[in-house]
Amino acid sequence: MTASPARLSIVVPVLDEAAGIVTGLDALAALRTRGHEVIVVDGGSLDQTVARCSGRADQVIEAPRGRARQMNAGAARAHGSVLLFLHADTTLPAEADTAIAQAVAGGALWGRFDVTIEGRSPMFPVIAAMMNRRSRWSGIATGDQAMFVERALFERIGGFKDQPLMEDIELSRRLRRIGRPACLHERVRTSGRRWEQNGVWRTILLMWRLRWRYWRGTPPELLAKAYR
Repeated sequence: MTASPARLSIVVPVLDEAAGIVTGLDALAALRTRGHEVIVVDGGSLDQTVARCSGRADQVIEAPRGRARQMNAGAARAHGSVLLFLHADTTLPAEADTAIAQAVAGGALWGRFDVTIEGRSPMFPVIAAMMNRRSRWSGIATGDQAMFVERALFERIGGFKDQPLMEDIELSRRLRRIGRPACLHERVRTSGRRWEQNGVWRTILLMWRLRWRYWRGTPPELLAKAYR
């Protein structure tokens, strides 16, 4: 029996995403047709991001800059029973709502998708495979994997912590204490642009170093400076 999709509220934090936001939101049109809502949260874009969202989202709101703050603001305006946090450069699988509904019907309170990284580097399939396997082993999800969580639970635990980096890992740690994530095999497609812009190996080493420092207790504010 196929589970009836729970209503999703897809929260998309954006900042100066005019170049790709139309393509990203158009990819969500079918989900909107099936009754799910899309909430775009702008963090102060200086380009045409907000204007290009017109007619392509159910709500376009503004919030203080910072992915955690923007996602919390979007969640506060949501009407769906399940929140899905989606990066602007990430595309969901066509039947994402059905996959989530089946996971929730099976008892999952939160989860994420496997990821495919799009780009020219032959390292991208390796990086994606490592991300997916590490997530299954650790029970930690990242924003690139399109995290989803039941709205009531998200509200109960206080949402994302107001920090400039690693907000996805911090939320995963709290959610993991309540239950393991549903690690869906359906794949989201995310852009490899930040790896290509900054160098693949350089970005890999930087992220490993930042995660290690975060695990050792370095404040996210200091890590954000290193990331920038």
